Amino acid sequence: MPDLSSPTSNLPLTGIRILDLTMVWAGPSGTRLLADMGAEVIKVESARSWDMLRSLHFLSGPPEQWWDKAAYFNHNNRNKYGITLDLQTPRGRELALRLAAMSDVVFENYRADVIGKLGLDYADLRAVKDDIILVSMPSHGKSGPESGNVAYGTNVEQLAGLASLTGYPGMGPHKSPIAYGDPNAGAIAAAAALAALLHRRETGEGQHVEVAQWEAMIGNVGEFVLAWQMALADDPAADIDAWSERQRHGNRHFSRLQGVFACTGEDEWVAVSIGTDAEFSALCEAIGRPELARDARFADVVSRRHHQDELDATIVAWTRGRSQDEAADTLQAAGVAAAPVLKLQRLLYDRNLRARGFWETVSHAAAGEWDMEGPVWRMSRTPAHVRISAPMFGEHNRWVLGELLGLSEAEIAALEAEHVTAREPQAGVHS
Repeated sequence: MPDLSSPTSNLPLTGIRILDLTMVWAGPSGTRLLADMGAEVIKVESARSWDMLRSLHFLSGPPEQWWDKAAYFNHNNRNKYGITLDLQTPRGRELALRLAAMSDVVFENYRADVIGKLGLDYADLRAVKDDIILVSMPSHGKSGPESGNVAYGTNVEQLAGLASLTGYPGMGPHKSPIAYGDPNAGAIAAAAALAALLHRRETGEGQHVEVAQWEAMIGNVGEFVLAWQMALADDPAADIDAWSERQRHGNRHFSRLQGVFACTGEDEWVAVSIGTDAEFSALCEAIGRPELARDARFADVVSRRHHQDELDATIVAWTRGRSQDEAADTLQAAGVAAAPVLKLQRLLYDRNLRARGFWETVSHAAAGEWDMEGPVWRMSRTPAHVRISAPMFGEHNRWVLGELLGLSEAEIAALEAEHVTAREPQAGVHS
């Protein structure tokens, strides 16, 4: 096994091997969570089917070996090993099945029909390992009239109705600034894999786990689905467009006194959220306006919601005279939920995150050195860290093919000559 910067014997998933056929964000983010917890994750790419994240968001440095310098890829594939294996060739498929036979879980997030076309579907995998677990992450699911459709996290966010509920009044739907459907599905798939592993430990049975990314995303708007049905029950002629428009509150909340307020610095803001009467009284005291807590316009949650424009003007008159940190600290001291709106450069130097050791320094042979967030699951007995940086293209071919699969140097050289394996991606694939 390649050298690691720290041992993995005390991590929760030590001894679990995952064959990772995923690409882009949804699948790799899920397998990364499992790798963080100690699973041995072997990521498979090929010269003509490499992870397109290698071509996005480059880190600093010259363009040589650009495929190993993408921030997006290096973030989502840490703690993994990487090999190249063309699954569209008979030899590549054969070797993939041999790897599956010595693995616990196979992950894929292809379009629903692709894994079958490669000859690596659940039946194929069970033929080489009866208790294998296959985790599939098709966007629309593997059944139904739209199972063949293609989507990314951005499409999934729209399909799930989230964008129709997000935005500012009168401005139409807005998407989130990230492809939120991807990490959402990745986390759910990782949890599902753990559940399947637990089931296998109890019963000896593997299974095919399906996480349709569209369906996974709908779970985030379940209360709105219920609210719309209740609205229909009250008024069968209710207008869905008008109802959706009423859900778009921008930075506000449908019941809490909430918003972001400008501070003294350029583009500095503080976020404040008030729910109870006691919290509102504390806010009024903190900003030097205790009389507002006795004002009939602001007597309760509903009244404050109806007069939020007036309250916003009062609050911003106070925040304008303070930095975002001073405003947040003053309100926090009074028991009010408040926080500065941090930009990325502030995140990297945030005192709380640094004190907790959240940021870990990663060194990569091609891309250099940078700070990355550590595993977010903190376990007192089995703490995890960033053990290895994301794999360079085909970095662990010789270890996987030679040590795990037992191929000779001549056989490995022949695979490369036949383009079953490769050291560089075909540049035009994701141009």
